[in-house]
Amino acid sequence: MGLRQENLKIVGKLGVIALGMFAFGYALVPIYRSVCDALGINVLAVAERRVPGTTATLPANTQVDTSRTITVEFDTNARGPWAFKPAVRSLQVHPGELTTVMYEFQNTQNRTMSAQAIPSYAPKQSAAFFNKLECFCFSQYTLAPGEKKEWPVVFVIDPRLSKDVTTITLSYTFFEVGGHVPPAPSTDLPQAKVPAMQGAV
Repeated sequence: MGLRQENLKIVGKLGVIALGMFAFGYALVPIYRSVCDALGINVLAVAERRVPGTTATLPANTQVDTSRTITVEFDTNARGPWAFKPAVRSLQVHPGELTTVMYEFQNTQNRTMSAQAIPSYAPKQSAAFFNKLECFCFSQYTLAPGEKKEWPVVFVIDPRLSKDVTTITLSYTFFEVGGHVPPAPSTDLPQAKVPAMQGAV
């Protein structure tokens, strides 16, 4: 009986842990949104905040710093056989200026697929000052074979960004959800082979 009671206690504890992990998983999304709102990064898409029957209002724009110009470069990486590119490769914007860039995506496969994009920034310190008001990277998308979509990215660069930063590269990696994500390409260059000298002693 003692062993049976111990087993029941262990099963009970494991059940409590499993329920706790399940609840924590559901709590991650609101926690993420709260942290992003507090820090001003990865701001939720305006479309997600719209109330049916009302007109969405963009947050009040900060004062545009016309004395500075920042070049924003748009880079895309598709981890799979599909087409993914920005409408423009670069733009010059003022800090505080509301800017929209369109991205094109097409499922070139003969099967339905679901995918999502992950953003990254260079230099890294610019990420905290690159505020996205609307972005396709907030959601997953399912596309039919050959289906083509266009998505906007609406952003504002915080004027508090260091004046040493004059160029920001916004890079997106688009990968299939539930599929195998290939590793990033290696940046190591192969070593050159040195030909053997003929006639060497």
